[in-house]
Amino acid sequence: MSNAETAGVHAPTAGEYIQHHLHHLQKDFSFANVEQHSLVDFGLFNLDSLVYSVVLGLLGCFLLWSAARRVTSGVPGRFQAAVEILLEMVDSQAKGVIKSANSRKLVSPLALTVFVWIFLMNAMDMLPVDALPAVWHGVGPGLGFNDYMRVVPTADLSTTLGLSFSVLLICLFYSVKIKGLGGWTHELVAAPFGDKVYLYPVNFLMQMIEFAAKTVSHGMRLFGNMFAGELIFMLIALMGGTWAWQFNPGDGMFWLGVGHVIAGVAWSIFHILVITLQAFIFMMLTLIYVGQAHDSH
Repeated sequence: MSNAETAGVHAPTAGEYIQHHLHHLQKDFSFANVEQHSLVDFGLFNLDSLVYSVVLGLLGCFLLWSAARRVTSGVPGRFQAAVEILLEMVDSQAKGVIKSANSRKLVSPLALTVFVWIFLMNAMDMLPVDALPAVWHGVGPGLGFNDYMRVVPTADLSTTLGLSFSVLLICLFYSVKIKGLGGWTHELVAAPFGDKVYLYPVNFLMQMIEFAAKTVSHGMRLFGNMFAGELIFMLIALMGGTWAWQFNPGDGMFWLGVGHVIAGVAWSIFHILVITLQAFIFMMLTLIYVGQAHDSH
């Protein structure tokens, strides 16, 4: 008999554990209008994703601001050198994609901010799976919330699609700015198959499909990779949890604990590359899409 059963404690099954960790801290923002007898329903919000996204965004801006404030003309410190290397990398990528120097004045800092922000959100996956959710479990119900919490904003599809939709809006802005409203509107019906009246409906449909495909794939790529990484960390945590709940010196569960440590360290080291690469890919696609908005068909 396991220690958990001896103590009369029910250990969660693997399915229950994963399902619990895949639930968001949600809030239904609905407002009733008593006078008009109507209800304004804004739907469910994933508060954990919103809060962590905002906090990490502010942290990223603060780090970049701190580096800019401490810039010296002499020998730079390690932090300044790291930010300068990152800045040069983003700027060189922007120059290779966006030919307009005037546009790069806004797009390059934007791309740098996107990279740092997404990297920080991805890096939340490196925290122990049960660390922050366990703290919230003791605090949330007392504040009137449920005890669910997910700490990786980019493992939430609503976050990644929100980011990709924002990129789409930036692309539309530059399309209108560079080509003019009339030129961009004409392009919607004249490309890609040619400026023929009978092809206008087909061209317009293809343009809408292109916008939708870019936006959805941009967000889904980041979400899919981070969600998969989060699941793997949960499975690794289950190995350690099984060892802790069912440990018996004579039943061989000891090796689950060893496997938990080895797999956790190995996947964490590999995941550093994943979170950096996914932030870089999202940034590069942002630059490419904005660059395409500058081109005329």
